[in-house]
Amino acid sequence: MSEVHNSSLPSQRLPVYRAEALTVTDGANLGDALSFAEELVPDDIYTLSADAQEQSLALRTDGEGQNYVAGGAGLGTADARIFLDCVATFMPPSGDTIEVLVLVEVDDDGGVVQIYGAPLAPLTPKMAYVLVGIDRAAASTRLAQLACVSFTKGTRITMATGEQKAVEDLQVGDRVLTRDDGPQELRWMGHTVQRATGEFAPIVITAGTLNNTGDLRVSPDHRLFVYQRQDHIGVGRSELLVKARHLVNGDTVYAAEGGFVDYYQIMFDTHQIIFAEGISAETIQMDMRTKAALPKEVTEKIHQHSGHNGRRSAPAHLEVHESLLDRPDAVELLRRASSK
Repeated sequence: MSEVHNSSLPSQRLPVYRAEALTVTDGANLGDALSFAEELVPDDIYTLSADAQEQSLALRTDGEGQNYVAGGAGLGTADARIFLDCVATFMPPSGDTIEVLVLVEVDDDGGVVQIYGAPLAPLTPKMAYVLVGIDRAAASTRLAQLACVSFTKGTRITMATGEQKAVEDLQVGDRVLTRDDGPQELRWMGHTVQRATGEFAPIVITAGTLNNTGDLRVSPDHRLFVYQRQDHIGVGRSELLVKARHLVNGDTVYAAEGGFVDYYQIMFDTHQIIFAEGISAETIQMDMRTKAALPKEVTEKIHQHSGHNGRRSAPAHLEVHESLLDRPDAVELLRRASSK
C-alpha cells in the first residue's frame, strides 16, 4: 500500500452495499451493477437483490482531504484510497427520492477494486428504483453532512449562565458553557432532518446511564467526554472520548429506529466539550471531513478566529477504541468510574 497521510480525525462509518447488489433490471444498462457517474443512464430501473447484505465501510480522512479505508472490521482493504464519485438519486414507486453516495475503492495503481453504494435512506429489496439524478458535485457535501456530530431536538444545553436551553432554541452569538474554555460564543448552527433508520438512527443514552439528568439523543458517531476517577475500563488514562454507537447495549443505550429525526449541529471557534443533559459531549469541529457541509463565510470566520488558538480539535489519543468497550458491563463501568 502506498504512503498515506496520518490523520488525527476520528474515523467515519458508512452503511454500504457492494455495487453488484444493486443492478439494472430494466433500461439501457440492463444487467449492469451500480457504477461511476459517467456510466449511469437516467431512467434505468435498479433493484436491490433479495439477499443483499448491508455492511459497514469505515473511512478516515487525512489533512489534505483524501479518504482512505480505516483499519479494523468492515469492508475494504486498510489504507486503500476511496474516491467519492457522485450522488445518485433514485425514485421508488412511492414517489419519494432516495440518494445513494457512490464510492470507489482503488489500488496503488489507481485500478478499481470495488464500487460501493451508501444509501442515505433505507432501500427495500426487490423494489424498483428509477434513476432520476446524477450529481458529481454533491458527493463531498453529503459525506461531510454525515460527519457532522449532532444533537437531537429537545436536548438541553448548559448556557454560560447555568440555564438549560433546548438546542433548537440556541442562536448564533449565544454564550454556552464549555469544559475547557468557559463561556464561549456560538459561531454557527446547522439543522438537518434524517430518516431514523440503521446508521442514521440516533443513539439514546437513557437518563442516569452516564450520570446524565435526562435522556441524551445524539448521532451515532457523536463522542462523549468521560473523566475517569478510576480506570475501570483499562484504558490507562483518566480522560476519554467515547463514541455513542460503541456504548449500545440494547437496554440503557439503544438506537431509536423509526420515523424522522431532527439533528442540530453547533460550532464554536474551536472544537469544544459542552454539557448536554448534564454530561460532557463534543461539538462539531471544522476539519477536512466537515468543511464541505459548512457555508463558506462560516469557515472563513472560524478560520480567522481560531487562528490565534492552537487547539483546533480534541486530541486523537483520547478516543477509546471500540474493542475496549466490547463488553456487557462497559457502560456501567464508565458510569461508576465517572461518579463523584
